[in-house]
Amino acid sequence: MIELKKLVFREYAIGKMARRARAFAKMLQCRRTVRDFSRRSPPQEIILDCLRCAGYSPSGANQQPWHFVVIKDKAMKHSIRLAAEKEEREFYTSRAPEDWLQALAPIGTDANKPFLEAAPYLIAVFQERYHYDDEGKRVKHYYAPESVGLATGFLIAAIHNAGLVCLTHTPSPMKFLNTLLSRPKQEKPFVLLVVGYPAASARVPELPRKPLDEVVTIV
Repeated sequence: MIELKKLVFREYAIGKMARRARAFAKMLQCRRTVRDFSRRSPPQEIILDCLRCAGYSPSGANQQPWHFVVIKDKAMKHSIRLAAEKEEREFYTSRAPEDWLQALAPIGTDANKPFLEAAPYLIAVFQERYHYDDEGKRVKHYYAPESVGLATGFLIAAIHNAGLVCLTHTPSPMKFLNTLLSRPKQEKPFVLLVVGYPAASARVPELPRKPLDEVVTIV
């Protein structure tokens, strides 16, 4: 059984609570997906602290079904770029339905992914579908996709809070990450995060966000 401990909860006055909530919303309002990265590298400890934030995410039955691989080696980033672009070329030329290509057209993406080498860090996020206990028994993970999605959200928010930018990259399929990074078969690639500073010339599209009253219902 898990030991229960008294919750340490710090309550704020309503005014301070409102200011903190609004400030956090404004901070995240400035978050943008970036595809042009500087080669300047932030300290690794900052990346690790962002990953600590991801590890504080809730998960089904507290199974924490995630594994993060931080890639900074130039040769490995080059290998990942080659493998990702191979999948992307097949996606854009034969796999993607026409309506999906039309949805992507305004953003201007294609099969070329130079950011996979330009950025100082890649973070491969893996979803652990099961693990083995101390007796070698296979233990299924419950709500693994939802749990890893929550952890990835925590990670993206932490990266932005630290003053860095990132890109969520999901070439399909991503099994090549298991091979290149020597990850076991029970781990499924979830997303590849590209992390660093934006290039001085970085440009981002003006993408409108849905207004709050369109995405929120209060009953």
